[in-house]
Amino acid sequence: MATLIGFTGVGLLLLAFVLNLAKLLKAESVPYLLLNLVGAGLACLSSWMIDFMPFVILEGTWAAATLVALIRTLAGGPRPEPG
Repeated sequence: MATLIGFTGVGLLLLAFVLNLAKLLKAESVPYLLLNLVGAGLACLSSWMIDFMPFVILEGTWAAATLVALIRTLAGGPRPEPG
């Protein structure tokens, strides 16, 4: 089960990345942020299920940072500039 969850999470992360590179989704857009949040959350869960803590930390941090960006975007507040 952890493998399926992990593949799904990584697939969502890669989908967001490719759509952004193709200029089909902006990094500030809600769909992009949701793909990243769900993808990182699933990848974090998968890593936790197999007890691989380095990726739990990586993906958990990714999900938390994306959640903050999503909340700021939905609230209309400032977001840090990329770069």
